[in-house]
Amino acid sequence: MSLILSSAPHVRAKDNTQRLMLNVIISLLPCLIAGVYYFGFACLIPVCVSVVSAVAAEFCWQKLGHKKIRIYDLSAVVTGLLLGLIVPPSAPWWMMVIGSVFAIIVVKQLFGGIGDNFLNPALAARAVLLASWPALMTSGYNVGKFDAVTTPTPLLSSASLMDLLLGNVTGAIGETCKIAILLGFLYLLITKTIRWEIPVITLASAALLGWLLGTDPLTTVLSGGLLFGAVYMATDYVTTPMNSLARYLYAVGIGVIVVLIRKYGSYPEGVTYAILLMNIAATLFDRIPVQRIYGHTNAKKEGK
Repeated sequence: MSLILSSAPHVRAKDNTQRLMLNVIISLLPCLIAGVYYFGFACLIPVCVSVVSAVAAEFCWQKLGHKKIRIYDLSAVVTGLLLGLIVPPSAPWWMMVIGSVFAIIVVKQLFGGIGDNFLNPALAARAVLLASWPALMTSGYNVGKFDAVTTPTPLLSSASLMDLLLGNVTGAIGETCKIAILLGFLYLLITKTIRWEIPVITLASAALLGWLLGTDPLTTVLSGGLLFGAVYMATDYVTTPMNSLARYLYAVGIGVIVVLIRKYGSYPEGVTYAILLMNIAATLFDRIPVQRIYGHTNAKKEGK
């Protein structure tokens, strides 16, 4: 019988990275199916290219660097799948290759690999693609059931709440059908892959501020990529704060920034930048409040 010695704490659990990533992949299937239904099978091209490019980039980096090959943990698959679901359905394949390689190599591997990146790789890649090719990222919805438009979300168009809920609007491949996102959210909660606090607080804070600024709360929540971002991006294990208060502030910050960008910014949607900004501030939030060091007590002052 062999014993494995490791440092404390000694916590045993059946969950591992591969299992958690597999749960995320399964939860994203309704969004992918909805995307195919509304935009046609053509939308599978950017998604598949994104996934293959992400896995290939991680494999090549680790192989050339003589590191342990970790593509089997499925984290690269999740990054590629997320990126593929937050782009227009007719995004060109070469742009997906660039985005996936940037997400894996620059955002993830250059900072130490899984667990060390301080930004969400898929969102950081989307921000770069949006800055580099804004026309391709904010147009091209001329596939499937929709005519070509020039806005990345239905924020600038009139859409009923039912259309927003069902996905009868233009938008990114995986962001339009809110029912599919909610199904994925429910699966993640049941499997305890994520907790409910960050998505709910993010949506609640955005709805409240939107209402204060004269926007219908449900329209605020169901428009654009807010729901998708709150469920799948804001809950990223690596880029979110650790302690509870910090997580609450982090979630509120995302909701507030999204609404402010929508209301006063030059972009019609602000989910990407809101989450990335809060990713950067996550470590600062973790310093509030100062955590007590176990085993340490303040020395008592001696009386004169």
